[in-house]
Amino acid sequence: MDNNTGANDDSRPSKVYDEDELDVEIPQTAHQISKDSWFQAGFVLTTGINSAYVLGYSGTIMVPLGWIFGIVGLIIATAISLYANSLIAKLHEFGGKRHIRYRDLAGHIYGRKAYSLTWALQYVNLFMINTGYIILAGSALKAVYVLFRDDHIMKLPYFIAIAGFVCALFAICIPHLSALRFWLGFSTFFSLIYIIIAFVLSLQDGIEAPARDYSIPGTATSKIFTTIGAAANLVFAFNTGMLPEIQATVRKPVVDNMLKALYFQFTAGVLPMYAVTFVGYWAYGSSTSSYLLNNVTGAVWVKTMANIAAFLQTVIALHIFASPMYEYLDTKFGIKGSALSARNLSFRITVRGGYLAINTLVAALLPFLGDFMSLTGAISTFPLTFILANHMYLVAKKTKLTSLQKLWHWLNVCFFGCMSIAAAIAALRLIAVDSKTYHVFADL
Repeated sequence: MDNNTGANDDSRPSKVYDEDELDVEIPQTAHQISKDSWFQAGFVLTTGINSAYVLGYSGTIMVPLGWIFGIVGLIIATAISLYANSLIAKLHEFGGKRHIRYRDLAGHIYGRKAYSLTWALQYVNLFMINTGYIILAGSALKAVYVLFRDDHIMKLPYFIAIAGFVCALFAICIPHLSALRFWLGFSTFFSLIYIIIAFVLSLQDGIEAPARDYSIPGTATSKIFTTIGAAANLVFAFNTGMLPEIQATVRKPVVDNMLKALYFQFTAGVLPMYAVTFVGYWAYGSSTSSYLLNNVTGAVWVKTMANIAAFLQTVIALHIFASPMYEYLDTKFGIKGSALSARNLSFRITVRGGYLAINTLVAALLPFLGDFMSLTGAISTFPLTFILANHMYLVAKKTKLTSLQKLWHWLNVCFFGCMSIAAAIAALRLIAVDSKTYHVFADL
């Protein structure tokens, strides 16, 4: 059976015979599945967690929360994110079917309406993450420009447009998620460059600077909203909203291998993020910006290298989070065979280029990175990663759970449901405030 077969109905299963001598149904897909090691999947997850977004966590998480709640919040968010993702991973072959898409799993457990709702939530989640990546990439390019010329001729929307064009070129060249392979090595290399540079320069500035102000800025009312928004940023930092799609690339045994990848992500994978987040806040206190490289002082060539590395890593990371949309479109329109065939190449140019053009337009229109992180965490990361994960596990395993375990999952569903509503309100308020302060296509 060729797992790369395309179909017009991406939800229709084709039965394959797996290595454990069990019939497991696998939905047809135009993309490659069941080929990657757990280590490669771990690097895909780590690429997301240590993307250039980490350069914003000192300002978007630590500044609104302060030392105590910031540190405790990050540790708790790490633990609950590992727990919630492990629940999803354990359901990958539930009911004798391989659920290679998040919506497939929800549809199998709840029915067709849940399939559509989950797809809508996931689409919004990934669209907003990708919009944020393009804002990040544009900000990195602008930071390089400002290092050499501070004439304000080139503005942020121009750099966002350039970033979107480069992301589209990369998307056209890389046909599917498994094809990233050695690009994940480049991604890790680029991540280490900007994280090490940001860490070292922040440490140097912190040692040489006078005492910093670590008080939480804002009025009593604004602090409430920024704290809730920061809570959404906490869960945004650790979760992809596309775990089944990543797990689909993993070879057998898929559950055990995915759990290994998750353990790698939430142990070794989080250490660089912790380091740069805490040191950045320690060095600059409440004046830390939402892009740490704007705070650091040092040699121009060093800062240039860090920003270029952040830009390049962002291009690779965006491709990961756009891959579920690419897989859906490729499968729906029967894109299979050679990635370099005229039909397939023209399809990717038209469809992926068009998708990223819309992303780029939204990014240039509303370039408020911290607000995007909060809203994404609120309206999609909370529901997909925490509410759905706990409830799906509760429904799928209801006959095997004790009353205490059922109560635990219901408490999680209710708590994260309330958090999602509160965080969405807070994020929309932040966007409304920033929209009054800055005009559309703002040069931040």
